[in-house]
Amino acid sequence: MSTARDFDPAERDRLVRRVLVFEGIANVCLLLLKLAVGIATGSMAVRADAVHSLTDIANNVLAWFVIGVSSQGPDREHPYGHRKFETIAVFALATLLTVLAIELALASLRRDSPPVADEPWALVAMLVVLCINIAVATWETLWAKRLGSEILHADARHTFADVLTTGVVIAGWQIAARNHPWIDTACALGVACLILYLAYDLFRRAIPILVDRAALAPEAVARTVTAVAGVCRVVSVRSRWTGTSAAVDLTITVDPSLSTRAAHDISDEIERTIAHRFAIEDVTVHIEPDDPAHSPGEDR
Repeated sequence: MSTARDFDPAERDRLVRRVLVFEGIANVCLLLLKLAVGIATGSMAVRADAVHSLTDIANNVLAWFVIGVSSQGPDREHPYGHRKFETIAVFALATLLTVLAIELALASLRRDSPPVADEPWALVAMLVVLCINIAVATWETLWAKRLGSEILHADARHTFADVLTTGVVIAGWQIAARNHPWIDTACALGVACLILYLAYDLFRRAIPILVDRAALAPEAVARTVTAVAGVCRVVSVRSRWTGTSAAVDLTITVDPSLSTRAAHDISDEIERTIAHRFAIEDVTVHIEPDDPAHSPGEDR
């Protein structure tokens, strides 16, 4: 199976957007099914789940536009490109999951829901909804891994949360008809905790990128660069994620007697070495003349 490295950025973004379009169409179908069941049975829970499907469709539309923006190359205002827009979308999805979990927990504690009808055909329809959600989430996860797309990973987790939510809705609807509301409350609170965990995992992915946490251990980069012929010292190493890729900025010293051409050749070799060792193409090398009086403890 092909992986993210087998696709150029433009092709990758095109495929991600195509996956989002197919998922959006599936969500529209799910919305219509849930709405039909909610109206026929009088279930407020099913109607609420239908409203939730509207947020899924909105997420698909938002993500589709975000991918279009994030695929743009660097410009004057965004010299590192627009890939962090994708990370912002992941953060937004995580926030939505958190809100969903809190709303689900609060709704599970309410005991003023009106009686609902228990229609066999409606139960079959909701089970079909459940199966479609599972199939879509699984399919989207496979594409997310294949394309290395964080936004598809986030959206797939959101869809898995929909599976849990729909399961709670079905259980609550059926149990409510049998006068056992406390079981519905317990299940809903458990699902809310699971959704919060999914949101935490997405926050854990997005926040380090947004706050520019180091993408690589500076010691590992320094050891690799020091091994390049002509490098005297590695003065500093900085790295960060720019969406799904990383950028490295480092300062080295070389023999002051070297020509500009020779120093440039060393810089090129460092870029090739880092690209081979860490699979990173965005490398900026600052070259300074080495100070013979320098002591190793002065390195940053």
